[in-house]
Amino acid sequence: MLSHPRLRYGLILGACILSLVFLLPSSFHRVLSFGFSSGIQASETWYRGQKVKHPIAWQPPRDERLIITGKDLPSPEELAMTNLTTQPKIDRAAFVVLARNRDLYELLESIRGMEDRFNHKYGYPWIFLNNEPFSEEFKERTSQFTSGHCSYGLIDPSEWPTGTSMPENINVSLATEKINAMGQKPIPYGGSLTYRKMCRYQSMFFWRHPLLDDIEWYWRVEPSVKYYCDLDFDPFRFMKENKKKYGFVLSLYEYPDTIATLWETTKAFLIKYPQHLAQPNFVPFISYDSGLNYNQCEWPFFDGDEVAPYNNLTVLPRSRTGHFWSNFEIGDLSLWRSQAYLDYVKFLDNSGGFFYERWGDAPVHSIAASLFLHPDELHFFDNIGYFHAPFHACPVGGPTRNCACDEKNPLNFEFHAYSCTPHFKRVQSTVFKPAPPPPAPKPTTTEDMPANVIIVTKTVTID
Repeated sequence: MLSHPRLRYGLILGACILSLVFLLPSSFHRVLSFGFSSGIQASETWYRGQKVKHPIAWQPPRDERLIITGKDLPSPEELAMTNLTTQPKIDRAAFVVLARNRDLYELLESIRGMEDRFNHKYGYPWIFLNNEPFSEEFKERTSQFTSGHCSYGLIDPSEWPTGTSMPENINVSLATEKINAMGQKPIPYGGSLTYRKMCRYQSMFFWRHPLLDDIEWYWRVEPSVKYYCDLDFDPFRFMKENKKKYGFVLSLYEYPDTIATLWETTKAFLIKYPQHLAQPNFVPFISYDSGLNYNQCEWPFFDGDEVAPYNNLTVLPRSRTGHFWSNFEIGDLSLWRSQAYLDYVKFLDNSGGFFYERWGDAPVHSIAASLFLHPDELHFFDNIGYFHAPFHACPVGGPTRNCACDEKNPLNFEFHAYSCTPHFKRVQSTVFKPAPPPPAPKPTTTEDMPANVIIVTKTVTID
């Protein structure tokens, strides 16, 4: 009977069905999990803070594992050695984040972008600061997304007054009146007291937090930002090896009403502390008329749009006040720790402008960098793709860096009408000098003053 063809085929078919019954569940599970079935014994690895099993023959790319894993994966020190084309990370460098608990998920997007595009190759640490205690969820989730160690710091109330309180030197009634008045104007955060406290903290205190005591280089990261391109170099190492002290990606105009007296207060500071003005400096970037006015993005023009030489300046029809956008900045903390800067921000704080107006940390940092640094110590990162609403920077030649942005997009901010970057490039190429000029004789009259002397036209009284 077994010799009958139909019977033989039936037995074979039955055996196949029985085999599928016993083998299908495990095979089907493995196919769903890994895209293939394997009888190899499984090992353990970590994925987003949870242990999962993979066959030994299957391993995710090492960089991917280190982006998404928790504390039980290889250390940042081991990470630096996983790619022979990557130099080890430099010492005393970290990402610095000022965030609130409610910013968590917007911040996770920023962290993931930074890790995917850059930090998974280095494992630089992260420092998170908050004026309120971080939640356990915040600490758990952010640490799961980072390849480097994470530290969480609470800001001292003396540096960020709680509630509606303000620093002791501020007239609360006057400040409240001015804040409410600016809130009626179409100015971002014009009516926000919290925003003013944040700007003051970023201008005066963030580098003084104990968690930054051993840090020399910082990279500021904020919630809801994007990093469009792979970074095939280490910006921290670039800054250190090229003796740069301040780096930026975006620069744009500031709302004049928010900094109405900032420049006059700055000139009063320079009269009191003339020794702090660097020689050479980057004053032409923030002032086209040797310091008379604060016109960061302007360049003097003759008729026909010819660039005017600095010794034959014309008065422009309007004043544009601008700044490096500080939501992205990479810097040497020695700048903010310098005596020049410490004296400067103390002078500014005593004037009350952080509250009576709305002085931002961006113009404060920009003016300070222009006054206290050599022109070659500032750097524009034209090879980093970045987005902070509503502007973005997309490097030319982006496809070679896997950029997820269109360099030809008219919103590419380097070439936007509101960008200060073209002016930065013109000034840096014009005013850079390899060595400071010889000291000039002390002038006796205003007419005898050299072009690099700041001229004060109005007295500002500082209590």
